[in-house]
Amino acid sequence: MLTVLIATYNGAKTLPEALGAYCHVEAPRGGWKLVIVDNGSTDATREIIHSFMDRLPLTYLFELSRGKNAALNTGLASVEGDLVVLADDDILPRFDWLKELRLAADSHGSFSVFGGQVILRWDIRPEEWILSWVKLGPVFASTDPSWEEGPLDNPSHVFGGNMAIRTRIFEAGYRFNTRIGPRDRCYAMGSETDLIRRLGKAGFNSWHCKKAVVEHMVRKSQMTRGWILSRALRFGRGQYRLHIHHENVDRKKYLGIPKYLIKQVVVESLKVGYTKLLGDDAWFFEKCWQLSYLLGEVIEARLIHKELQSNSAVQGFSSRSERLTNPIPNAWNASKAFRR
Repeated sequence: MLTVLIATYNGAKTLPEALGAYCHVEAPRGGWKLVIVDNGSTDATREIIHSFMDRLPLTYLFELSRGKNAALNTGLASVEGDLVVLADDDILPRFDWLKELRLAADSHGSFSVFGGQVILRWDIRPEEWILSWVKLGPVFASTDPSWEEGPLDNPSHVFGGNMAIRTRIFEAGYRFNTRIGPRDRCYAMGSETDLIRRLGKAGFNSWHCKKAVVEHMVRKSQMTRGWILSRALRFGRGQYRLHIHHENVDRKKYLGIPKYLIKQVVVESLKVGYTKLLGDDAWFFEKCWQLSYLLGEVIEARLIHKELQSNSAVQGFSSRSERLTNPIPNAWNASKAFRR
């Protein structure tokens, strides 16, 4: 058996079509269930999910703590079977999606993580500048169609909208990092990528399932320059946090911000002004994207610095409090050591 796990927040605009597509998904060998965790929605999300209860093997959960990863961690307690399939509330699965993931997992026992193909489903026909200038992968979370079936050297090529992880990994204690991923309007992207990278470092292999296909809905509101550049900022935030967490880079900093990054922001700002004067729209957009990305890195560097300061202060306070308010256990431990 396998479990499909979805976290949603105010998904009323996409859930009807997404859950409608699930009604046409063919059951894989061993069966399946769908777990949806409502992350404190204030729209009609709950009512929409409940309207599909009689058509899908569906379990509804509610998690008030904000953050997609907090919701996913809550949903793990309701998982059944040997495979956890992850998707989003704006993903439309093909009818054979679960069969293909099941086949891949059963056929490749030495692999623990499986990523499928994500193609785009445009709400309206995209303007030419979107297709020509925009990096569709990081902006709209679509996979590269050139990726062939087989092992993945880069685990980051497993995308959160279409992936599966063997349940035994979560039984071993792995969880999603609640400091990354959707939580508010501006957040650090990389919800599932953080976990996938940790699993890769721990020696768990990833496989690309090209035949396991889903469509990612791209809404009209997401097809503007403003939205796309805000995506660049969130992408930059996520990449900085992932880079720092996994690569352990230590550089000279000012207020927690690497000095090389401050210099890059200044240089890129000048380039934005220069390309604007030239009137080259494509180049200007490229420089705006790069600047937004760098500003995202700056924001995340500053936030991480504040987190570290806060953690140090709390640990220092706890240590002092323990010494002041709990002298007897410390004295008892010292006396035991003396007696030995």
